[in-house]
Amino acid sequence: MLSLTCKTAIKAVIYLASKYESGVRTGIKEIAEFIEASEHTVGKMLQILVKEKVINSAKGPTGGFYVTVKQKNQPIINIVEAIDGKEVFKQCGLGLSKCSSTHPCPIHNDYKGVRDLFEKLCRDKKMTDLCEPVNNGLAYLFG
Repeated sequence: MLSLTCKTAIKAVIYLASKYESGVRTGIKEIAEFIEASEHTVGKMLQILVKEKVINSAKGPTGGFYVTVKQKNQPIINIVEAIDGKEVFKQCGLGLSKCSSTHPCPIHNDYKGVRDLFEKLCRDKKMTDLCEPVNNGLAYLFG
């Protein structure tokens, strides 16, 4: 359902949100190493997230990427829509371009339920909800 880049973006923003309390700005290399992703991929998607105001960046010797309290409390859907677009929750489970309730693919009804539930999760869950278990060692962003 989500692209690999989008999954990487979610992990990166969770990592940045987990750094909020310390006030530390984080570089691409550190983020990429922690979430076990390509620096190139991380760099590209961080640029998109900054452009879409999902995260912030600062240049210079004390620069890096960071989130504000408002950004930390944003829903995951903001990341999904910035990277994969708003149509991701309308796509066919089999990738058909003309799948609909009047012209369904073989898994349309089942997949629609799963897709709608996942969209609700993305709208309801905030970055802060996801970074707390990481900070407490109850959840992981790698492996």
